[in-house]
Amino acid sequence: MASSLAETLATSADRHCFSDENLRTQLETAETRLGYNIVHFYVDEHGVISKIATSTLETFYLSPSGGTLRDKNMNIVQYSARYDMYKGIGKL
Repeated sequence: MASSLAETLATSADRHCFSDENLRTQLETAETRLGYNIVHFYVDEHGVISKIATSTLETFYLSPSGGTLRDKNMNIVQYSARYDMYKGIGKL
């Protein structure tokens, strides 16, 4: 039980474990290239973004216009209107 709690605390403190909060944290200092914010998250053995620490860290690209998170091959990993920085702009 204690190791499970310690593991949970370690995971929540690692900004490379995928979560909305960790994405927002990385965006505060993320490099922007060609309109994408560059962030880094752990992936599992299949290359899928991970909520827990693994041995592999990959680069992901967030389009702030549209809220789309893409992997290194530009495949859509996740879409969320919460990530759209311009949501609501232009609506009357």
